[in-house]
Amino acid sequence: MYDAAYFRATWVLTALDAGFWTAMKIKKKWLKDIASIVFSLFYMVAAERADEKVRKVRGMLTVEHMRVSWNKGTTPFLSALQNLMRPRFTRWPPRAIRIPRPSTSDYKEPVSGWLYYDGPISDLEHINKVILDIPGGGFVAMNPRCNDDKLFAWAGKTGLPILSLDYKKAPEYPYPYALNECFDVYTTIVKSRGRCIGMSGRDIPRVVVTGDSAGGNLATAMTLMVVETTTAKRRPGLAHEELPVPSGLLLLYPALDMNIGNWMSDEQMSLIKDRRMRATNKNYLKRKSMQYNDLVGTPHQSDEEDDCPSSQMPTSKTSDDSAKEKALQSPNPEFSHASPQTWSKAAPSGPASQRGSKSLSHHPEPMRTRLAMASMISYFNDRVITPEMMRAMIILYIGPHNRPDFSQDYLLSPILAPDALLQRFPKTHFLTGERDPLVDDTVIFAGRLRRAKHAFHSHRSSQDMQGLPDVTDFDEKDVAEVVLIPGISHGFTQFPTLYPPAWKLIDRCAHWAEDLLNTAEIREKQEERRRSRYNLHVRTESSGDEDRPLEINMTRLRGRASTNDNGTATTITTKSKVEETVADISEDEERDALTTNGISGRKKISGRTRIGQKSRSLVKLNSSDDLLSRRMQGLAGPLTGLQDDD
Repeated sequence: MYDAAYFRATWVLTALDAGFWTAMKIKKKWLKDIASIVFSLFYMVAAERADEKVRKVRGMLTVEHMRVSWNKGTTPFLSALQNLMRPRFTRWPPRAIRIPRPSTSDYKEPVSGWLYYDGPISDLEHINKVILDIPGGGFVAMNPRCNDDKLFAWAGKTGLPILSLDYKKAPEYPYPYALNECFDVYTTIVKSRGRCIGMSGRDIPRVVVTGDSAGGNLATAMTLMVVETTTAKRRPGLAHEELPVPSGLLLLYPALDMNIGNWMSDEQMSLIKDRRMRATNKNYLKRKSMQYNDLVGTPHQSDEEDDCPSSQMPTSKTSDDSAKEKALQSPNPEFSHASPQTWSKAAPSGPASQRGSKSLSHHPEPMRTRLAMASMISYFNDRVITPEMMRAMIILYIGPHNRPDFSQDYLLSPILAPDALLQRFPKTHFLTGERDPLVDDTVIFAGRLRRAKHAFHSHRSSQDMQGLPDVTDFDEKDVAEVVLIPGISHGFTQFPTLYPPAWKLIDRCAHWAEDLLNTAEIREKQEERRRSRYNLHVRTESSGDEDRPLEINMTRLRGRASTNDNGTATTITTKSKVEETVADISEDEERDALTTNGISGRKKISGRTRIGQKSRSLVKLNSSDDLLSRRMQGLAGPLTGLQDDD
């Protein structure tokens, strides 16, 4: 089932699980740690006994068994062994950190985490990038120290701070407590501009979110919550402030569908069979296609059903057949149904119709696909994660009092996220083993991302909006990139000491994170330049009156010619000179001037007085207070309609 290197790693992991589970009933901790190593060495020799022990425990799995198995890397002996065998990536150890909750959160207790950074904390003042890591562990186990190999490597190779969260685990803290912790941490990083982890606070830091297994579920759901803040429709209780979307996501073998089923829908099959993804999904599709052949023992006439010639297809199709074929070929197929939705009496065909009678018997249709079996059932005998373990994790994560809607709750199963949120989703890199029981989640979610982004891009481009690229410039690599590693299953980045090829995959993830951050920085600079050019263009094309429609017009008479009562041209240079001139005129002169020129006290002060034209903009007043009141009336006049036109 696996390649040689990965199988050796699973053989050691099975022996360790059997040894630690055998010693877990010992009360004294130091004696239990020693006994765990001794029993593990025994099970490495007696491999069949180890398989039998693991099989029995998984049949009656409890939360304590999962925690003992997945937290064994933090025990003293195994931790010391890993430190000796791990390459030295950094000179600085990780620091325990507590992130405060934002004021909008319903919770007040800070969130624990570990900060991996190769340097003193004072150096973070010069950095505005961070990687936010959400570790896996089935929602019930594993803290960031279980992923020291990966996190040390990322910190040393990128030179960036890695903040890994130690969120609260189920069943003590069921769904959605851990999800709210992750969202609150992201909100605090944005609102504090990184000061919560030692950054300068001058700019909002760019964030790349990573998650593996259950952490991939939390990372994706948290990003959907962040995207919700940018939309008009948001769930009750969500922060009213708009949060910037992360610069990108790194999802390692994520668990995105909590509704475990045996068969895929027509929509899901159309996503994995998309012609544009043939290069990526080639081996994945071939393996699914071979499952039927392995059971039957005889090969099918064609490995690719799309290569089947039209002459071999049935010539007569009922309305249901046409609808199903259309659903498979449509870019937006309808959801499949287990039973016919219409019961209209169609004209029968075949021998029964020739006899003039109507047949009520079931007639099997030619099998259109052999790809409908879900990967969780296809790889039910996986040596790392099994259906029993998935069942236990989901039950513990949901808790005894929750009753979520598995068909609609996209924060529990992000694979159900609506297209309106996926259209705003950041670029995502997926890294999964081809033989992972959760590989379907990766392929289907990536397909949904591409389809939603492409539809949104096509709609926006069809509107001929300024500054948007044409639909022909759409690049699917800017939406999602999927890498399926052949011959391996789940959790390979968590034990690179046992599976050395995982080091190269960890390095690839570090390069992805750097590319996402650098691309986000370039796009921000391009957006700033575009906005500056747009604002300059608007200021150049618009007139002064359009730019400042409510500005007091008397202040715009600088350098323009005006005339006094004697008809002598006078240039008003400053606002203070105007006020001084007005203050020196007596009340009698003001009344005479108003009578002579016919100027109303509510006349608008014009800012477009031409040279040689008699000005009626200056109203002679007694005091500066009266002048101020008339200025305010001049502002409100155009809005209230009390002002007379010339």
